[in-house]
Amino acid sequence: MQPNNITRMLDAHQIPYHAYELPREKIGALEAAEILGVAPEQVYKTIVVTREKPGKPILAVVAGPDEVDLKALAKAMGEKKVTLATEREAERLTGLQAGGISPLALINKGFQVVLDETSGLHEEIYISGGQRGLDIRLPVDALVTLTHAITAPISHF
Repeated sequence: MQPNNITRMLDAHQIPYHAYELPREKIGALEAAEILGVAPEQVYKTIVVTREKPGKPILAVVAGPDEVDLKALAKAMGEKKVTLATEREAERLTGLQAGGISPLALINKGFQVVLDETSGLHEEIYISGGQRGLDIRLPVDALVTLTHAITAPISHF
């Protein structure tokens, strides 16, 4: 596997992680979990959510089987209303391909990261490595620290 900006950054911060190569086509978190041979609840996906008022989109990070609860996310962010971005919008807003959107690839780009509180059930979780075909397992606390994420109950099954 070729190092990318995310793996170089994790190395620079001396954060323990493991990178996994997956098929290069767009696959969902549930398919990734199956390929990795891990519980779907451990593989998290990044969903781009836009605000009603001007401002950078929010990156909602939730477990594979779950969906973002937009009302709960709006409440956690002090917003009246938030909306799911379309796949095309998400790609335009982040500059990343759907299936490869990662909060780690968007550090210092002004996105607020909200990690679902279910992440606290795990020591480590899997997230996209910033490109299709790459997943990274890392400690939850490292993800929170690096991305300045807030943790809130933002999903439902």
